[in-house]
Amino acid sequence: MLFQDQIRQGIPTSLPTKKERNPKVSHAPKRKDILSPEEKKLALRNALRYFPKEWHAELAPEFLGELKEYGRIYMYRFMPDYPLHARPIADYPAKSKQAAAIMLMIQNNLDPAVAQHPEELITYGGNGAVFQNWAQYLLTMRYLSEMTEDQTLHIYSGHPMGLFPSSPDAPRVIVTNGMMIPNYSKPDDWERFNALGVTQYGQMTAGSYMYIGPQGIVHGTTITVMNAFRKKLKAGENPKGKIFLTAGLGGMSGAQPKAGNIAGCITICAEVNPSAAKKRHEQGWVDVLIQDLNQLVERAFEAKFNQETLSIAYIGNIVDVWERFYEEDLFVELGSDQTSLHNPWAGGYYPAGLSFEESNKLMVENPEEFRLKVQESLCRQADAINKHAAKGTYFFDYGNAFLLEASRAGAEVMAENGIDFRYPSYVQDILGPMCFDYGFGPFRWVCTSGKPEDLRKTDQIAAKVLKEILETSPESIAQQMQDNITWIEEAEKNKLVVGSQARILYADAEGRAKIAQAFNQAIESGKISAPIVLGRDHHDVSGTDSPYRETSNIYDGSRFTADMAIHNVIGDSFRGATWVSIHNGGGVGWGEVTNGGFGMVLDGSAEAERKLKSMLFYDVNNGIARRAWARNSGSMEAIQREMDRSPGLKVTIPNLVDEEILKGIS
Repeated sequence: MLFQDQIRQGIPTSLPTKKERNPKVSHAPKRKDILSPEEKKLALRNALRYFPKEWHAELAPEFLGELKEYGRIYMYRFMPDYPLHARPIADYPAKSKQAAAIMLMIQNNLDPAVAQHPEELITYGGNGAVFQNWAQYLLTMRYLSEMTEDQTLHIYSGHPMGLFPSSPDAPRVIVTNGMMIPNYSKPDDWERFNALGVTQYGQMTAGSYMYIGPQGIVHGTTITVMNAFRKKLKAGENPKGKIFLTAGLGGMSGAQPKAGNIAGCITICAEVNPSAAKKRHEQGWVDVLIQDLNQLVERAFEAKFNQETLSIAYIGNIVDVWERFYEEDLFVELGSDQTSLHNPWAGGYYPAGLSFEESNKLMVENPEEFRLKVQESLCRQADAINKHAAKGTYFFDYGNAFLLEASRAGAEVMAENGIDFRYPSYVQDILGPMCFDYGFGPFRWVCTSGKPEDLRKTDQIAAKVLKEILETSPESIAQQMQDNITWIEEAEKNKLVVGSQARILYADAEGRAKIAQAFNQAIESGKISAPIVLGRDHHDVSGTDSPYRETSNIYDGSRFTADMAIHNVIGDSFRGATWVSIHNGGGVGWGEVTNGGFGMVLDGSAEAERKLKSMLFYDVNNGIARRAWARNSGSMEAIQREMDRSPGLKVTIPNLVDEEILKGIS
């Protein structure tokens, strides 16, 4: 059967033969055995409802076997026979170009070159899923192939509830992931309800189909590392020969060595999963693989002495590296961690003293002992970091819940006031005040033709637009503008593409709208050969309420509220987004964050231009307005500048209180 026919078919008309898992791809760890016997029956009922009744007798024991062996029902039998990757948009059977673009993005998220655990439909972060099972994938693709411009597909945590009549102005797809009643958002709630097949963890860009491989975070990581060095180094110094020590080479964390190379430092990144480290090395994202700690120490001293720009993946535990570097008096200028500590008990963090295989076994067979091992390891890691910091290391939390989980483990990471952490998050110190407050965030696009030459043209267009904007930019954002111009001019040379022909670029509201408008005109004129999908990481100005990361530099007491993310998705949906998504969890963990995203298809039409101007303007300025109301000085400047040039914008501005008035109040 041809690819297009398989897409249109959805659930097969005849029961396919049983499939075995591919041993050559990474697989999700076994999940916790958390369901009661009655709940396991319920999980089977839930899984079997996707299929004809006459198949149930054969599928029931098979699905129960998956549940017992892996902790989830993935329905491996129904994995498609065709390879999963982003095809040119014309290859997809669809009545709507917008629907075809969404199909492309879904397949990119499940491409084995992109996805962390592709056969479990997990894109990154250990549990960031596109769908819960393969039946949901098959049904969703079929619905998208049938969709007209007068319909909207509603996705409930991976499950395609169905096509509903709407209008051409409505989003083609609405996605929610993990939107639990608040009292049911603890980690074990995710384990239970995900095992039942009724919810999922969509991370940020996995369950919203906007993941573009580790490139998606390279730019933000590059900006973070560059500005961290600017904070750390003396005038006239540069990062050459300076060490950035961190951990994690999975989905998003895989960007760290590439970003370090672009910033010009020595990046040492520990990764306990050999396949993840080797994958990044094969993709050219890390220069050197080292498995021996003695060799790592020797190579690090050599790189420092020779003032090298170098990235090293150490296959081993980060705790051992921090401790050994301290013993060897090997100075670390920058330190962080990007392991998946939003998911500490199920493969997001591997404790020191256990091998990768031993940890995977222990987390299932004795989860309480594994929890204790993780907490002991976090305390050791924090203790070693504290010793390095006392010698001058600048350590920052990378928004992965490292400090949060270390504090819960009893590590010495709290400030003297007992409320704040002793180390800042990277948003508090860097991305918040330098980027988010002014509207700069991870704008991205995908060329649906699949042609590298189209991507090259978009790079050139974006660079031209930014240079024009820089000429009239205020001094407060000049550095950000120049960093972004440098990034986009060097993007192709840095070989960032994994999967789809995609690009990321930090830009503000003005930059995003003008770049998108120029893209749309290039499509209309034929300079670019096919539609472009616009999107962004949820890790942005407006889309995410995350008190320990994206909104950690909100100091008016509202950082634990989630109004902004909800308004972002609602506002984008009626201003022209092609699809919108809202998630519980993402980045820092289930129950710790609410985040929203969008996708928008540019097809060269006047309608697309109207929508992009309206939606991109709101998507950014909603967040700037909220930050301005929190009294963030950069946002107050940015929103006033926007109001001066946009007569229809009227934003409530705070009246600042003279601190003398508040003195003596207790």
